[in-house]
Amino acid sequence: MSKVGDLVTATPLEGRARRRAWWTSLAVVELAVAVAAILLDLAIPSLLILLLAGVSLAVRREGPSSLGLRRPTRHHLVAGTAAFAAVWSLFQVAVTMPVANHLSGERQDLGVFADVEGDVGLLLLLVALSWTLGAFVEEVAFRGFLLTRLREVLGEGRVAVVVGVLVSSVLFGVLHSEQGVVGVVVVALDGVAFCCLRLFYATLWASVLAHGFNNTLGLVTFFLVGPVYGFW
Repeated sequence: MSKVGDLVTATPLEGRARRRAWWTSLAVVELAVAVAAILLDLAIPSLLILLLAGVSLAVRREGPSSLGLRRPTRHHLVAGTAAFAAVWSLFQVAVTMPVANHLSGERQDLGVFADVEGDVGLLLLLVALSWTLGAFVEEVAFRGFLLTRLREVLGEGRVAVVVGVLVSSVLFGVLHSEQGVVGVVVVALDGVAFCCLRLFYATLWASVLAHGFNNTLGLVTFFLVGPVYGFW
């Protein structure tokens, strides 16, 4: 009788374990598809990952909040992320970029922004794209979908979180490989910073805002003085 009782009580647990294993296996497949899109540079990888995220949420019957698109609980989100973007931009041009330049013997390839200098129309267009295709789409793809699925596969421990942050950030850097080795390093570090904001504020909107502010500062700088490769 006790054996029958044990079987009855164990069945729901086994069912939950099987469901967890199924969703984890699905997450592995989703990550493989996303990584392939990035490494093979298929079309616009961020948009493909955004589409993959939409399908994933539909299959799982989850909402965007499961990827971090939830209402912030901390105050001064806009001011805080704007201030962070300003400080982080200064740190990148004062420390990260110069060090990477000297160690690699190369400079970040910013040729794609060469025509922005003095062109108001192009500046406005690129700022709009930087907030949509850049800040929103890339953040949902990398700090939302990829980071969430990595944590689902790796677990919720601190080591798993660190690994998830590093892997998603390196992939984010690889996405910008057209900017050369220095560009990959600089953008990967941006990814780490945006991950930290997303986790600190417990909302993806924090990294979206910081990413948008960071891009806007860079584009305005290009418009005013042209490309900046570091302070030294």
